[in-house]
Parts: sequence; structure tokens; C-alpha cells
Amino acid sequence: MAKILVKPEVCIGCHLCEVWCAVAHSKSKNLIKAFMYEDPKPLPRVAVEEDLPLTFPLQCRHCDEPDCVSACISGALHKDPESGRVIHDKERCVGCYSCVLVCPYGNVFIDHENRKIVKCDLCAGLDMPYCVSNCPNEALIYVSDS
Repeated sequence: MAKILVKPEVCIGCHLCEVWCAVAHSKSKNLIKAFMYEDPKPLPRVAVEEDLPLTFPLQCRHCDEPDCVSACISGALHKDPESGRVIHDKERCVGCYSCVLVCPYGNVFIDHENRKIVKCDLCAGLDMPYCVSNCPNEALIYVSDS
């Protein structure tokens, strides 16, 4: 099962993981175009927690028995048995935010403009999530069974 591990001892709280996550989920996949010209603005699926001097990014943990999947009333969230990823189908999402309420890590985020949720998808389709490949301090580690 793929997941992202965090090394909080080397995280400097630069928030670049949030920036690159938003770029990864933008239409253009371009840093400048994503933030300057796209509407709606792309949203990150990771958030940096800060309690200085400690900082670390949080994203979906793709839990073994995810509460968000159990709480989803529309079936928009499901656990892929092969990859172990918790996958969100935004077409089926009704924006009830039950998943937001039950996530023990607070890693399901509200997209207020579209009245849906967004969550880490481990940059599905890419070999390496953008947040991991662009972390300047290598505070994020991508672990995959494949």
C-alpha cells in the first residue's frame, strides 16, 4: 500500500508541499498559470500544521479501515483493495461533509466553491506525488509496495 511518511525533524514549514499539491491538481499543472490565471484556484490536499518550532505536513493517511468511507452517504469514497488508496469520486459526492467530521486526522478538506470535498489521492497516475518530489528538505517520503 502506498503512503506518504513525514519526517517532522527536517520539515522547515515552508508550505511548498501545499503549493505543489495545488499545482498537481490544477488544470495547467504550471505553477504560475495555476495561481495567476485559473478559476477556480486549485486547492491543496495537504496542510502544514505548525506549533513552532515543530511543523509537519498532514495529508490523507489512506487508513486500513477508513472512517470517511464508512461515513460517506453517497458512496463517493471507497477503498481500492489493490492500491490501498482511499479514492474520492467527486461526481458522486453530495457535499454532506460527513467524511470531514469523522476523519481522525482532519485530512479531508472542504472545497467551498464547489461544495465538495478534496483529499489526497497520492497524485494518482504519477510515479511520485508532487509534494514529495518538490519538498526542498526531503521531509516527505513516498512508500509504495509496487
